[in-house]
Amino acid sequence: MSVYVERRGRGPDLVLLHGWGMNGAVWQGLAERLEADFRLHLVDLPGFGHSPALPPSAGLDDWAEAVSDGIPARSALLGWSLGGLIATHTALRAPERISGLITLASSPKFVAEADWPGIKPGVLAEFEQQLAEDHQQVVNRFLALQAMGSEHARDDIRRLRDSLARKPVPDAGALASGLALLGEVDLRSRLAELRVPLLRLYGRLDGLVPSKAAALVDELAPHSLSHIEPKASHAPFISHPDATAERIRRFLLELNSGA
Repeated sequence: MSVYVERRGRGPDLVLLHGWGMNGAVWQGLAERLEADFRLHLVDLPGFGHSPALPPSAGLDDWAEAVSDGIPARSALLGWSLGGLIATHTALRAPERISGLITLASSPKFVAEADWPGIKPGVLAEFEQQLAEDHQQVVNRFLALQAMGSEHARDDIRRLRDSLARKPVPDAGALASGLALLGEVDLRSRLAELRVPLLRLYGRLDGLVPSKAAALVDELAPHSLSHIEPKASHAPFISHPDATAERIRRFLLELNSGA
């Protein structure tokens, strides 16, 4: 299956994977800051934006394969939230095709446990139940959760809604499948297998991927780099685009220079 990809800019290839409920238009502001240095590939994940949906039985392997089929070899991957989960799995499946990995407000496991910070299981279960009744309302609620805690929360929500409105509404089945991935996938034990350079970016005020997870992932992926944006929530590239773009640029330019 081919995913829809918008391409812009010049330079080394950088593939951007959006989060749950969104589409590739969410990267507009960040893309404007990076396109002078990189060839950007803005992906609509399966069932979002202009990309066709996968079958309901599709798992993480299928999502990663759909992305891999639509991007050039030796690309760097940047994944936000759910997109970070898919980017990480893609790098684990085919490290020879990936030059570097950046996860943004993402986690190897999104659901909280006694010794792991994350989304409360009851919140995801409630989302799953509400999807069948009014999936647009669930998406709107999720947008609000993503901005919660940000010093620019109202502006962040407006920007997220504006980008969502630029493309077709998400497929209801894709929303359910994506939510299932967030609820079920646990890549913690596999992070040590990563063979590509990894940068992890977090927001200190993030309620979906608590910044406390950063120190735990430091131990699981000791060769990775991490940064916590002090006044950002779940969408640092929306609330703090200049700082986020600069960290991405610096990491990738050093990567491509062999430093």
